[in-house]
Amino acid sequence: MEGSPEGSALVSQPVSPQAAAAYRYCEAVTGAQARNFSYGIRLLPASKRQAMSAIYALARRIDDIGDGDWSTERKAEQLGRTRELLNELREGGVDPLDTDPVKLALADSCARFPIPLDAFDELIDGVEMDVRGTEYQTFDQLRVYCRCVAGTVGRLSLGVFGCTDPKRGAEFADTLGLGLQLTNILRDVREDAGNGRTYLPAEDLARFGCEQGFAGRPGPDADFRGLVLFEARRAQEYFDEGLLLLPMLDRRSRACVAAMAGIYHRLLQRIVREPEAVLRGRVSLPAWEKAYVAFAGLAGGRAS
Repeated sequence: MEGSPEGSALVSQPVSPQAAAAYRYCEAVTGAQARNFSYGIRLLPASKRQAMSAIYALARRIDDIGDGDWSTERKAEQLGRTRELLNELREGGVDPLDTDPVKLALADSCARFPIPLDAFDELIDGVEMDVRGTEYQTFDQLRVYCRCVAGTVGRLSLGVFGCTDPKRGAEFADTLGLGLQLTNILRDVREDAGNGRTYLPAEDLARFGCEQGFAGRPGPDADFRGLVLFEARRAQEYFDEGLLLLPMLDRRSRACVAAMAGIYHRLLQRIVREPEAVLRGRVSLPAWEKAYVAFAGLAGGRAS
C-alpha cells in the first residue's frame, strides 16, 4: 500500500518569489554540504525536495554552531537564537521580507507540510550535549543523544513524506536514525578522538580494554576489532528494524529513505570488513557508488 496523503502538501498555492529564492539557497547549501543526504532527496518531487532542503539547511546551521570555533557562551547564545527562530515559525509570524532564507523557506514549508518543529528543539538539545562535552557511561545514555541528533531528522522528514501509520512510522524513523548515527560514530572515531570527543559508551570501552581512547593506536591489550564489531552488530539490528518504515511511505519517499539508509549501510559493511580502517581515517564511499545506491532505491531495491 502506498503512503497516505497525510504529510502531502496542505497548501497548493504557488511559491512566492521570496520563498523560491530562499529554497534555492537551501538547495545550494544541501548540494554543497550534505555528503550523503543530498543523494536521497534528489529522488523526491519538487515540493518535498524543497522542504527537505529547508530542513537540512537549519539542521546544518545547528550542527555548525556546535562545531564552530567559538566559546561555549557564544555557542549557547546562538543556539538560543535558533530556538527563538523556531518560536517565530510556530507562531506563524515570519515576515515574508525577512532576510534569513532558511527561516523563509521553513515558514513556507510549514504552511505546506505538517513539520514537527519540536524535533528541531531536540536536535538543539543534542548539540548542547556536544557543547558541554558530554560523555556517555552507558549505551542507554548514548541512545538519548542519538535520538536527539539523528532520530529527530527522521521525524522531521516524515512530516514531509507522509506515512500510512504515523505513530509506528515515527518509532521506526527513530530506530533507523540510531543505526545511522552509530555508523557515523564508528566512521569518525579517530577524528572525534582528535577533537577530544568520545561517543562510544565507557562501559563498552572498558569491556574491550579500549579505555585509553583512539587519538593514537589503542594499547596492545585492547580488542579494538571486537569493540567495532560489537557496535556494528548493534547498528545492524537498528537498520533491520528501522527499515520496516519503508512500506509505510509512498514510492518516491521510500526511494529517498532507501538511498540515504543504503549509503550508510554500505559504510557499515565496509567497516565490518575492515574494522581497523577507522583508525586510519574516515571511511567513505566514492560518488559513483552513492549514485548507484540512490538509483537502486528509486528502482525499488535496497543496494546493500
